[in-house]
Amino acid sequence: MERLKHMLYDFFISIGMSESSASYLNMIALLIGLLIVVFIIDFIVRKILLGVFSKLAKKSKSNFDDLMVNNKVFRNVAHIIPLLVAIKYVPMVFSDFSEVENFIEKGLIVFGIILTLWVVRSFLNTLKDFFKTLPRLKDKPIDSYIQVFMIFAWIVGVFSAIAIITGIPFLNFITGLGAASAIIILVFRDTILGFVASIQVSINDMVRIGDWITFEKYGADGDVIEINLSTVKVQNFDKTITTIPTYALISDSFKNWRGMTTSGGRRIKRSLSIKLSSVKYLSINEVNKLKGIQIISDYLTTRQNDIEAYNTNNNTDKSLLLNGRNLTNLGVFRKYLETYIETHSAINKDMTIMVRQLAPTSQGIPIEVYAFSSDKRWQNYEYIMADVFDHVIAAVPYFDLEIYELDTIVNVSE
Repeated sequence: MERLKHMLYDFFISIGMSESSASYLNMIALLIGLLIVVFIIDFIVRKILLGVFSKLAKKSKSNFDDLMVNNKVFRNVAHIIPLLVAIKYVPMVFSDFSEVENFIEKGLIVFGIILTLWVVRSFLNTLKDFFKTLPRLKDKPIDSYIQVFMIFAWIVGVFSAIAIITGIPFLNFITGLGAASAIIILVFRDTILGFVASIQVSINDMVRIGDWITFEKYGADGDVIEINLSTVKVQNFDKTITTIPTYALISDSFKNWRGMTTSGGRRIKRSLSIKLSSVKYLSINEVNKLKGIQIISDYLTTRQNDIEAYNTNNNTDKSLLLNGRNLTNLGVFRKYLETYIETHSAINKDMTIMVRQLAPTSQGIPIEVYAFSSDKRWQNYEYIMADVFDHVIAAVPYFDLEIYELDTIVNVSE
């Protein structure tokens, strides 16, 4: 390489170029050559490392090496060798341009620090994933321990990079920083808190731009549009914008709706209150009348046969409906609602579907519909929920039931 350097320079001089032009062209040619060599070495080393360790991982009984491959440990390590080659030959390429050489060398060393942090992060993520597979460590806060090590690594890496850029020895830089730490903390308190919070938010994947969050303390209910060191901006559904301190995301409680948006449906959880005095046992004639409702006709026939067989076997006196087993209009109504929800085209059938009776209150017996709409978009979700309860409310009188009313207002609560 050293011989090539002089050959190129001498060639440019021999064809009549000035010494200055020859130096620049020589530097450019060597730089292009070095970049090509570095890329080739990076490609070869990466292919070899990934190929060898991928085969070893498949043959190994332990899943640790598989996790290392999945977390790109070897891919990141492969970049170290071409980087070392680049650092070694940069002085030769820029030997006639000492200021540029110094700048490039520092840049490569800083990149080496970043690359080392990538390797450390990949390895720590591998340890985290591996520890989570161990039964005795499943209930331990592994994420917190890994975060502490990662934060420490980032601090050391950032301080090392700053020390290299400024040319101050690392120990002297740390010593001077310690003496000024009180002033730094006082002046940059919010920035430091925001920085720490940003790392925590990023590592824990707590909030992303585009997430719908609800933060009652700050009156925020909408989509995250910006996250920076000091603030998080939320555009509420009324198009106002709420600004939240970044560190509040780790110090206070908030709700992130991402789990809902990435799931198979959006929850419908709403109840209506049935008047207590309208609940009753059903006579045979009333049961036969309700068989006209198609979606519960087979259910009523089966249940009626079972109940009649039970009462006959136990010689039950059915002159009084209270005796023995009986159907109630409220029970049949619940079964009707459950069947109706299960057959509704807009309800996700793979998620929980339930119609349940809650504890009676002074305002009647709450009957709650619990299901998930397939369409999670707000406007469509509200339409589906309204469509379901339009039908539910209209169906109540068919079962000789009444919705509890207070001051002529139907009590439908969510």
